[in-house]
Amino acid sequence: MGDEERIIAVATRLFAELGYDSTGTDLIADAAGDGGQAMIAAAGGKNGLYQRVMARAYRAEQDMLETALGAYTPDRAGAHRVIDVYLDFYVANPEIVALWMHRWMGDAADVGELENEFVDPQDELVTGVVGSLVPPDVAVDLLVRTVVWCVFGFLSGGVPGGRGRTEPRSPEAIERFRDYLHVLVDRMVAPAPAS
Repeated sequence: MGDEERIIAVATRLFAELGYDSTGTDLIADAAGDGGQAMIAAAGGKNGLYQRVMARAYRAEQDMLETALGAYTPDRAGAHRVIDVYLDFYVANPEIVALWMHRWMGDAADVGELENEFVDPQDELVTGVVGSLVPPDVAVDLLVRTVVWCVFGFLSGGVPGGRGRTEPRSPEAIERFRDYLHVLVDRMVAPAPAS
């Protein structure tokens, strides 16, 4: 692994675990080992390194979306396939979930408009492809954001159970959650009730 790969991997792990605001460059440099400070400087400091981490996460997400949407068919089965690929990607990449959750909770507020650059184009891509399946009385952009927040919330905290317990992220819990997502999508793509 080259120096750039090593510093991005270390920064990704620390930003995901602690958030941008709570991760100092000394911590990143110490975790990276020999030459850590020089690698951080070469990446543009903490801000530049964070932007590289988020750009790498975006590219991975974009690859996943292009694959999922490339196999999309405008029916429930097609919507389920997209949901499944989406969920499976984030189950396999918990650090990306953590990076965005930190960001959406106000972390790294002083670091550019990453949402304009990364999130909004992806939302537009998905809504443009699946929009024809959604009835006119459903706001497709809100449906897409609802699925995003459901997935990120589940993967960040699990499913609330009875008496304040949270179901862990076990394979069984993930499959139950997948079924819930399918029901959500089925309800949203159902024809509007007759008046």
